[in-house]
Parts: sequence; structure tokens; C-alpha cells
Amino acid sequence: MLLEYAAIATMIFVTALVAVIAIVLGVLFGPKRPTDKKSMPYESGMNPIGPGTRRVPVRFYLIAVLFILFDIEVVFFVPWALVFKQFVSQSQGFFVFAEMTTFIVILLVGYIYAWKKGALEWE
Repeated sequence: MLLEYAAIATMIFVTALVAVIAIVLGVLFGPKRPTDKKSMPYESGMNPIGPGTRRVPVRFYLIAVLFILFDIEVVFFVPWALVFKQFVSQSQGFFVFAEMTTFIVILLVGYIYAWKKGALEWE
């Protein structure tokens, strides 16, 4: 039974080996002439002003997570829509429709909750 996974294990091993070889060759044979200009961070060729990093408000991450959450949930609509006609022909259409309606209501409650809490406000 483990023989079936031999191809996957071989692929992972070869991929890791190629990655290690590429990194080692880059370190061994790559150019090593650091200068102050090369070590300096840049953005559009301008001299940096202030620190290179800055704090990002949590609101950016919250909106990104909410977008991913609601975006991924929409992916479930496509397979449901493709097989819904088959379930209607088998007289299971009401059950499948009720399941998807429950799913949509749960999503809608989460969306309204995020909206009321102000998570979607962009300041």
C-alpha cells in the first residue's frame, strides 16, 4: 500500500534536492562584492526617509481575512448549482435547497455582524 505513495515521495525528494542544490550553488558561486550602495534599501531610486518598516493597522488584516472568508464561501455555490438539477429530478430538491438556504443565512448573519461591528469601515 505504501508503494502507491512512492511517486509522491520521489517527487518531494527531487524537488527538495533541486532547491538545496540551487541555494548552495548560489552561495558558493554567486557574486560577493557588497557595497554601501548595494546594502541600502531603495524604493523608486529615492533615498529612504525614516525606518524601513512601519506598523500596519490591524484593520487591513481584518478586512483581508473577511474578504477571504466570504470569497471562499462563494466557491461552494458553483458545485451546488451544477448538481442541483440532478437532485430536483430525484425529488430531493427541497432538502438540497433548504441546506443551501441555511448556508446562505449563516453567511448573511456573519456578514451583517461584521457590518454592524464596523469591520468593513475603511478609514
